[in-house]
Amino acid sequence: MMTEIYTRIRDRILFLEYQSGQILNEKVLAEEFDVSRTPLREVLYRLEWEQLVRILPRTGTMVTEIEFHKMMNVFQVRLEIEALAGRLAAELIQPDHLKKLDHLRQDCQALIDHRDFRGLAQIDCRFRDILYDAANNPVLRDISHQLYNLTFRIWYIIMGRGDWTEEVHALTEEIRTIRDTLAGKNPATASDARKSMLIRHVERIKRKFLEVNS
Repeated sequence: MMTEIYTRIRDRILFLEYQSGQILNEKVLAEEFDVSRTPLREVLYRLEWEQLVRILPRTGTMVTEIEFHKMMNVFQVRLEIEALAGRLAAELIQPDHLKKLDHLRQDCQALIDHRDFRGLAQIDCRFRDILYDAANNPVLRDISHQLYNLTFRIWYIIMGRGDWTEEVHALTEEIRTIRDTLAGKNPATASDARKSMLIRHVERIKRKFLEVNS
């Protein structure tokens, strides 16, 4: 039950249903989910630990603001985490993983004519699930997911800015590149490729974010 509540509140934050800086009313949330405020606070404490909310004394729980410089710092750490994931996945990749990546690339390409932000984000999450299943390191997966969530909102914001096809093509190409690299079973090459694709992602975010905010 509490895991479901956590997931729903987290997703509302990530998909911007709760805006950065918004105060969440514990009483309203407790009534919505039909729980007491004590277990709800456990969920909020977890979200605070993950830096998605801040609990303010005598004020309430505030959705954390999206700070561009902080996001860039998180991306620096993600570069090394994703590189390690690529290396481990190349060592342990199975044919079933490659087949799933092939199907996923087709699903992504199909979004070219459908401006579905949440759908594209879900494909990215499925892509990461396949990669981390192949890497077979749950500790690395959990750390990566937490860092990913910290940077997700800034990507979701800029996703609708500019050319939609650019975002779809970028993710399609990332899936194709990583799939082909993993198939080669070269850990060093896969590590470099994973890092390189994330750098491209960050540069695209920086360009779109700064264009709008300049």
